[in-house]
Amino acid sequence: MRPLHLLALSLMLMSGAFSTSAVAQDAKAGEGKAAMCVGCHGIVGYQSSFPEIYKVPKLAGQNAPYIVSALAAYKKGDRQHPTMRGIAATLTDQDMADLAAFYEAQGKDVAPVPPGPPKNAPSARVAELLKKANCTSCHGENFNTPISPAYPKIAGQYPDYLYFALKAYQIDGNPKVGRNNAIMGGMARQYTHAELKELATYIGSLPGALQTVPQSRFR
Repeated sequence: MRPLHLLALSLMLMSGAFSTSAVAQDAKAGEGKAAMCVGCHGIVGYQSSFPEIYKVPKLAGQNAPYIVSALAAYKKGDRQHPTMRGIAATLTDQDMADLAAFYEAQGKDVAPVPPGPPKNAPSARVAELLKKANCTSCHGENFNTPISPAYPKIAGQYPDYLYFALKAYQIDGNPKVGRNNAIMGGMARQYTHAELKELATYIGSLPGALQTVPQSRFR
């Protein structure tokens, strides 16, 4: 599919993602509702052990509309992960909006990432891999300023999580792991696992706005 066609499709999908978050967001309410989340996402470097070992993603500073769309995808079954799907199934649209607002607000004190291409440029090989799927057209040239808040910031995200997530877009029909997204599926299937790991390693090495804010498991 040509880049312009992909962009048009992405804009259509984004409009659907935004509709999920068309409720008032309350970050303070989200803080209270996050009690079910902090046991994993409130511990720096915490690792998931199923269905694969990887660090759970940093959420503080992530775009709220993206968090809402991700939770909605788990609830619907477009993202397969037994734990996340079980949690998302209990959430209302209001819960998702409040949680998203809470995690986005946690990044308010992080120093902004400079605009423009990152200073640590990719190797020639990684540059070609990034160009192959035109990754910057959606995630921004520094991978921290996506074209819409419905898309995630990925610069500085844990590389092993990025690798797991990218592989998940290649999987169909597995009830425990996999992600159903027309755009990302088409992009990810162009690569071998070794190539996805190279992409994840580079993007994870970049300065980003994401972090894990330590939270007590006893609240």
